[in-house]
Amino acid sequence: MPTENLDLVGLIEQFGSEDRCREFLEELRWPEGVTCERCVAAGRKATRVSRIMKRHQFHCDECSYQFSVRAGTIFHDSKLPLWKWFLAVYLMVEARKGISANQLKRMLKVSYKTAWYLCHRIRAAMHDETAQPLAGVVEMDETFLGGKQHHGRGPHGKVVVLGAAERGGQIRLKAVSNRGSRSIDRFLKENVSPDAEALYTDALPAYPFAARAHGVPHDSVNRSENEWVHGQVHTNTIEGVWSLLDRSIIGAYHKISRKHLPRYLDELEWRFNNRKNAYLFRDTILELIEAKRLEYSRLIA
Repeated sequence: MPTENLDLVGLIEQFGSEDRCREFLEELRWPEGVTCERCVAAGRKATRVSRIMKRHQFHCDECSYQFSVRAGTIFHDSKLPLWKWFLAVYLMVEARKGISANQLKRMLKVSYKTAWYLCHRIRAAMHDETAQPLAGVVEMDETFLGGKQHHGRGPHGKVVVLGAAERGGQIRLKAVSNRGSRSIDRFLKENVSPDAEALYTDALPAYPFAARAHGVPHDSVNRSENEWVHGQVHTNTIEGVWSLLDRSIIGAYHKISRKHLPRYLDELEWRFNNRKNAYLFRDTILELIEAKRLEYSRLIA
């Protein structure tokens, strides 16, 4: 099924029934034909599979295992229809500032608990395990979330979030315990390539030390003295990301707990990094197929 630059009307036309959703999942999961996961794990031939049409299941002629397209995926233990999963995914990836569980509750006609759990399961699948270090010209900055103001310069009673943005490319975000030299050095090593062309930051003393240790050319602006740019040196790109995060919290989520903040950051990172991806909906569904199940008991523990 074509999913390039999918809009809401196209989503409804293509995935308005459970059968169409199952067919799409089957195409994504087994592009070369349905295979038995148990036989694959055991090293046996896994393509001798028959369909059980009435139950929308498959029967492995080799090991007699019966399974559905949901089996072994994040959808397996969910009673929610696939078309509601698909609509939730579409709304989350297309909403530039995010969408709240309350809004999904109203749109999907489900309970708040179901909508909240659904949002977090989708966010967990958005975590990119294969993200590569940023290169080119990279901007790095920190922000603070929580307290009476969602976003500000003072750290008291707030959560520190470090961010790096490759100009014209991707971003990396991470909640950390503080903005000390160790946190910044670790974040830099994890997310910025030693071959980066330059690292631009504000005047926080920890940045030049970390950049020097990492072997990346560094320059900065001193915003405390109203210096926002000199030449090519500025942090406007990552500041724009903080502005987007602010609007997401104020306009959609209203508040975010420290415990769940990393998943919200993964969601923003995923949307931003795929902003030019014409197949964003399809690729997000692929992530859901391959994602580990996030148990509700662990989510609320």
